[in-house]
Amino acid sequence: MMINFKYHTLVLLATVLVAGSFIVSEKLATVINPISLVLLRFVGAFLMLLPIVFLKSKWRKRILSTMPKAMVISFFYAVFFIGLFESLKTTTALNTGTLFTLVPFITALLALIVFRQSISYKQAFVYFLGITGTIWVIFGGQLDLLISLSLNSGDLIFMVALFFMSFYAIAMKWFYRDDEMIVLVFCTLVGGALWMAIALLLTDQPLEWHEIQGDSLIYMAYLIMAATLVTAYLYQVAIVALGPTQVSAYIYLNPALIALLLLIMEGESIPVIVIPGIVISIAATIALQFRSPLKGALLRAGQSMKNNDSLY
Repeated sequence: MMINFKYHTLVLLATVLVAGSFIVSEKLATVINPISLVLLRFVGAFLMLLPIVFLKSKWRKRILSTMPKAMVISFFYAVFFIGLFESLKTTTALNTGTLFTLVPFITALLALIVFRQSISYKQAFVYFLGITGTIWVIFGGQLDLLISLSLNSGDLIFMVALFFMSFYAIAMKWFYRDDEMIVLVFCTLVGGALWMAIALLLTDQPLEWHEIQGDSLIYMAYLIMAATLVTAYLYQVAIVALGPTQVSAYIYLNPALIALLLLIMEGESIPVIVIPGIVISIAATIALQFRSPLKGALLRAGQSMKNNDSLY
C-alpha cells in the first residue's frame, strides 16, 4: 500500500508540474516557434543531466545499449508534439484541449492489444465520466459551445497525434527491463532532441533562442528543469510501476490544476459553473486507480527495482 501511495504521489506531482507548464508555455508561445521551444527544452534538460550520468562508470556504459530503445520511446513523444504544432495551424487550443482527454481511453485500448488488459463496462463508463468532466471545465458548462465544436483538418491531425502520446506510454512500459532509470531518462531526452532537430530542419524553422530574455529565461528554466527533466523521470518511474493506463488517467486533472494554479499565481477566480466538472474529473481519476487490470504490477516493479530482474 505504501509503494502504491508513493507512485501515485509521484504522478500527481508530475501532473501539477505539467499543468504549470501550460501556463508558462502560453507566456512563451509568442517568443519563439514551438518546435524550437521543445528542442530547447530537450537540449537544456539532457545537458543538465549529462554530468550526473557521466559521473558513474556503470551509467556511462549503459548509454549505448539504452539509446536504441530510447530513440523509439522518444520518437512517439516527438511525433506527438509535431502533430500538435501542425494541427494548431488550422484548429484552436480549445479544440485540442478537448480532444486531449481521449488519451487515457486510447491508452487503455492499446494496452488491451499489447498487454492483453481487459476494459470492463465499469471502466469504460469511468472514462466517459472523465471526458465529460474535462469537457465541462473546458467549455465552462455551456452546452452551446460544445455543440458548436466541429472537427476540421487540424482536429483530425491532432487525433492521430493522440495515438502517438499513448504509444509513448505503451513503449515505456514495453521496453523497460532492467534499465537504470536515470540512463533511460537521459537517453530519451537525447532522442527527443534529435527528433525535434530533424523536425526543425525539415520545416526550415529558425532557432530564435536569442529571443529568450528577461522573464522568458525564468519561464524557460521552469520548462527545462521542472516540466521536462523532473516530469520525464517521474512519469517514467510511475509508468513502469503502475502501468500506462493508470498514469494516463491523471490527464483528467489538468484543467482543474491549471485553474487552481491560475488562482494561486495570478488571482484568477474559478467560475462556479466549472466546479461540477472539476469534481467529476477528480472522481474519474480516482476511480480509474481501482480494480486495475495491472494486478501485481506494483509488486513486480518493486521487486525489479530491488534485484534488477525483468518486469516480464
